[in-house]
Amino acid sequence: MFPENFLWGGAVAANQCEGAYNADGKGLSIQDVMPHGIKGARTIRPTEDNMKLVGIDFYHRYKEDIKLFAEMGFKVFRTSIAWSRIFPRGDEAEPNEAGLVFYDDLFDECHKYGIEPLVTLSHYETPLYLSEHYDGWVNPKMIGFYENYVTTVFKRYKDKVKYWLTFNEINSILNSPFMSGGINTPKEELTESQLYQAIHHEMVASASAVKIAHEINPDFQVGCMILSMPVYPLSPDPADVIQAMEESHLHDMFTEIHVRGEYPGYMKRYMREHNIEVAFAPGDEEILKNTVDFISFSYYVSVCATADEEKNIRGEGNLLGGVPNPTLKASEWGWQIDPKGLRYILNTFWDKYRKPLFIVENGLGAKDELVDDGKGGKTVNDDYRIDYMRDHLIQVGEAIEDGVEVMGYTSWGCIDLVSASTAELAKRYGFIYVDRNDDGSGTLKRYKKKSFGWYKEVIASNGGNL
Repeated sequence: MFPENFLWGGAVAANQCEGAYNADGKGLSIQDVMPHGIKGARTIRPTEDNMKLVGIDFYHRYKEDIKLFAEMGFKVFRTSIAWSRIFPRGDEAEPNEAGLVFYDDLFDECHKYGIEPLVTLSHYETPLYLSEHYDGWVNPKMIGFYENYVTTVFKRYKDKVKYWLTFNEINSILNSPFMSGGINTPKEELTESQLYQAIHHEMVASASAVKIAHEINPDFQVGCMILSMPVYPLSPDPADVIQAMEESHLHDMFTEIHVRGEYPGYMKRYMREHNIEVAFAPGDEEILKNTVDFISFSYYVSVCATADEEKNIRGEGNLLGGVPNPTLKASEWGWQIDPKGLRYILNTFWDKYRKPLFIVENGLGAKDELVDDGKGGKTVNDDYRIDYMRDHLIQVGEAIEDGVEVMGYTSWGCIDLVSASTAELAKRYGFIYVDRNDDGSGTLKRYKKKSFGWYKEVIASNGGNL
């Protein structure tokens, strides 16, 4: 069912696991002030109750954690580089050597166990200085800062990292302009023209990164990373079908530009009809033609759309809004569980783009309970997580049978993490439990959950034993 070279593994983000927020010359990122800084961080600094300042202390414990990943049999480990570890403000000419050394050591530790690093260049952690002084990606100068950063890390790790992602869930900027785009202007004051100008700058920077990467090492594989969320019509009414199509288009645009190298016609129409003005700098059209090698995406939830205003009641739990599907159950955080939607989105991407696909986030966030394992230790009996992941991986297998080229699967939060948006740890995704609580208490000790052994067997059998 799964190809022999399938890349099994797990995923984290630097800002949600590393901690050490000011260690070894690191500058502040927007994550160091979230969620307090979500409406603009101009006067806000880190507070002691921000769990991300310590995270799960991966910065000091990565060897222990990677050893556990290796025990599960990981072929790939997705993580991100904290931009402000390399360029503390973001606009410096020269990098912070201590930050570069940390990732040298981290990638070396991965290779020690035969684990391939998959590295996200910008994962919701724009340097705070760039947000405060340049208004994040609204400013075209960000393109040059990003190019300097990616050139630095591409050259440094050209023999250590093969797989790269440019921006995490790049389309989430539509809903979260501060977290996703470092945009300091409060969301309610941000005009659509400003938002789409910021998006354009990110798209140009992403395409430029692809170009730079291939010049430094032709063997680099560079992908985009999309927040995927299938939008189904709430009813067979053609008006609902068109509504679902139009809502999908707002997100499809990001993949289209990454893969085809130009703005799709439907977005040109949308911008024209909404009086959105986006300035193209000289050379932008040419840069956009540097298209990605593969498409990566997160998948957690699907939604519905309707043209009926009375039925257009948005679900609070959904990442980007959307009408809840009356046929589906939801997690305790209100995210609707739709395994078949993963097969659907894999087929949709493949049919449209014929690019290799990589599922780089999928998993179940839940309130786990640490209990005695009956052997003198502790564990979490997370059968609910096993059921969730089994159901989704079955659908990945179905998509592969459909002829879809799937490169790999990295479960989100393979070890428990701090939430990027709320700075809480109560919502746990991992196969490994971390003893830390939302009040900051806990030993940070790691415990294997029941799902740890299950995933180990899945990888050992290459998906044969789900």
